[in-house]
Amino acid sequence: MTKEKLLLVKVGGKVVENPSALNQLITDLSNVEGRKVLVHGGGVLATKTASALGIETTMVEGRRVTDDKMIDVVTMVYAGLVNKRVVSLLQSKGTNAIGLCGADMNVILSDKRPVKTVDYGWVGDVKKVDGKALSTLIESGVVPVLAPLTHDGQGHILNTNADTIAAETAKGLAAYYDVTLVFCFEKQGVLADANDDNSVIASLNRQQYEAYKSEGVITDGMIPKLDNAFSTIENGVKEVVITHANSLNDLTQGTHIK
Repeated sequence: MTKEKLLLVKVGGKVVENPSALNQLITDLSNVEGRKVLVHGGGVLATKTASALGIETTMVEGRRVTDDKMIDVVTMVYAGLVNKRVVSLLQSKGTNAIGLCGADMNVILSDKRPVKTVDYGWVGDVKKVDGKALSTLIESGVVPVLAPLTHDGQGHILNTNADTIAAETAKGLAAYYDVTLVFCFEKQGVLADANDDNSVIASLNRQQYEAYKSEGVITDGMIPKLDNAFSTIENGVKEVVITHANSLNDLTQGTHIK
């Protein structure tokens, strides 16, 4: 049986922070026909809000250490301010949407990250995504908008990387839909030269990716993003596109992983 197509879009915190860029992305997403899911970040705003409250932000290897005070901040910012801002924008474009974190409908259950060399605090590693529960919303014509928060089933909210949520949700929905996962951010795609925005690598397979990593072409935050991308392809997702936030209306752009 042929599965229906589903577009799962992840938008980063820098786009969420830019009103015109966010409005453009929401407009483009609303114009896409068919089934859709949106996952958003919000780390930039969380850092600003924490600072305004006198709470220091600690990052280790690009990951936020989430102590008791910081989990309150990210819950307020991600599930509150950012999530409802995005949902209301979608409604303004005629797209019916519902904002969720992982605890809602028990859609994403996580384990608290174990302490090894670093204690990340209330940070979650995704254990299970309930694709069936999400599909009931999608089939009713609603666009789920997922904040980067999950829960542990013991009453604790867990800060969880938005790229990981997008990837794990794509995997969870792959049993029900023909899923294309799009990572939207402020660059044109995966770049061969970090200083040249036009040096987009049009397509990547696992072998090329490993070679680019060993040569130091692909580094830093792009590595976990691509690790997530290849993990989804190996778990039933049809295609991953890494592209600029204003390219949703033309997904021939960017970097393609199949």
